Amino acid sequence: MTRDGRLLRGGVLAAVLLGVLAPILLGLWETGRAAFGVVPAIGATEASLEPWRILGDLPGLGTSLRLTLVTGFGATILSLLVAIGAAAAFHARPRRASRVLTPFLAAPHAALAIGLAFLISPSGWIARLVSPWATGWDLPPDIATVHDPWGAALILGLMIKEVPFLLLVILAALGQIPVRRQLAAARALGYGRGLVWIKVILPQVYPLIRLPIFAVLAFSLSVVDMAILLGPSTPPTLAVAITRWTFDPDTRMLMPAAAAAGLLAALTAAGIGLWILSERALSRLGRWWLRRGARGLSAEPGLFIATASLYGLLVLGALSLVALALWSVTWRWSFPHARPESWSLATWSRHGAASAETGWTTLAIAVLATGAALALAIAWLEGEDRARRTRARWAELLVYVPLIVPQIAFLYGLNVAALRVGAPGELLAVAWAHMLFVFPYVMIALSDPWRRLDRRLVSTAAALGAGPTRRLLAVKLPMLLRPLMTAAAIGFAVSVAQYLPTLFIGAGRVATLTTEAVTLSSGADRRIAGLYGLLQALLPYLVYAMALAVPLWLYRDRRDLRGGGPA
Repeated sequence: MTRDGRLLRGGVLAAVLLGVLAPILLGLWETGRAAFGVVPAIGATEASLEPWRILGDLPGLGTSLRLTLVTGFGATILSLLVAIGAAAAFHARPRRASRVLTPFLAAPHAALAIGLAFLISPSGWIARLVSPWATGWDLPPDIATVHDPWGAALILGLMIKEVPFLLLVILAALGQIPVRRQLAAARALGYGRGLVWIKVILPQVYPLIRLPIFAVLAFSLSVVDMAILLGPSTPPTLAVAITRWTFDPDTRMLMPAAAAAGLLAALTAAGIGLWILSERALSRLGRWWLRRGARGLSAEPGLFIATASLYGLLVLGALSLVALALWSVTWRWSFPHARPESWSLATWSRHGAASAETGWTTLAIAVLATGAALALAIAWLEGEDRARRTRARWAELLVYVPLIVPQIAFLYGLNVAALRVGAPGELLAVAWAHMLFVFPYVMIALSDPWRRLDRRLVSTAAALGAGPTRRLLAVKLPMLLRPLMTAAAIGFAVSVAQYLPTLFIGAGRVATLTTEAVTLSSGADRRIAGLYGLLQALLPYLVYAMALAVPLWLYRDRRDLRGGGPA
């Protein structure tokens, strides 16, 4: 390890610890203090268990816990099953799968949730398309398809976002396994394709995707914006209830809200622990099943159902975005007409100035957060190269910490810390809070392409006398322009989608398209909600288009050795 490598690696580690991990720990500490009655700002200085007693007496707590567990585990398990089954169909076409799935990763959670509500609500587009000729409905039916008591709409919305993410993670992990050779060998022994996938491929892939699964589980248990838009409301999931209690006009509710945040953090940790125990039980069962052989069984129906489910989710996601666009230019659309009766740009003209100002704020925050995260990720990966070391397991876990710890569990405490230094409501503070969650996704997106870069190019540059910095600027970054742009687009989309960090650290003084879209979705005017939801979705799509176009334009007259442009 060179001295230069040690310094860069140590500096990056210090930056991650101080800029990412320390704020999370500080937020958890402040939340923990409030959970036990210590909130000096409102005169509470004596530690006690009173917040927990108040929490236990709050109506609907048990139902909120049940809803949280049902929707969190339900969405994660179903998403994983669909992604695993669909991966069997797409493993030979990862680039095509990436092109199809990327638009759904780019779409913010709130925008998809608003569009899905426009689609599946009793007066939604689907009901309009089949009424009255197939249903006889001249009025919207009295059916709870959104905000249903078991959270089915929330599970569906979560799956539209989580299945593409998990599928891309699985396809990336398959690149580390000789899938075709193993499939051919097992098929030669008489096993069907589906059975080979489950018995041979899946046991090798699963250890590589455990951390992303934990991140999905933590997100599903603690999601707020989608739960507000699609989930039950009386009572809501625990994360939504915590948000309401935190912003209750009665400041005494801060303490039971903090206790509930601690409960949600413990629930998430217990959920991950239960998942690990289930893994071990299924592993033993799987080994027994492997020893039995059972060549005659067929898993093809299950793989077909998973693939069909994937296509169904993608169609729903696409129609949700189309519904946003339709409502934003609708003047009159009464039930049960299948399409708007009249069109108008009045909503755009009336709210154009306000939405443009909010859009510029959203853009500025996303650019700052993504730029900082991208610089930190490049420094991290370059530090690994100069130190001639691969990433340790503890370092990979460190990257995933912001995704595994529920946001609501530490953002209240982080807001308290920000109040002490006078930072809440500042745009830079909100951008920094976004960066906590943008950085892990940028690292995930950039790590594999960075490590797959042909090291012979770097060695050749070194042999010609180029130093480490020149090799980075003249060889690595130009060759990795496309992955860098893709990682930046992913980070930008993650920032645009952030709801809770803006709500807490912005202290109500920083409004983004996401916070406005969630607020306006509860109103009666679907046109305004559609406008903000569409604008929220358009920003990431424009950045993704730039990520595709810029490398093509810059290297339009060049070809690499494989004839495909830069890496």
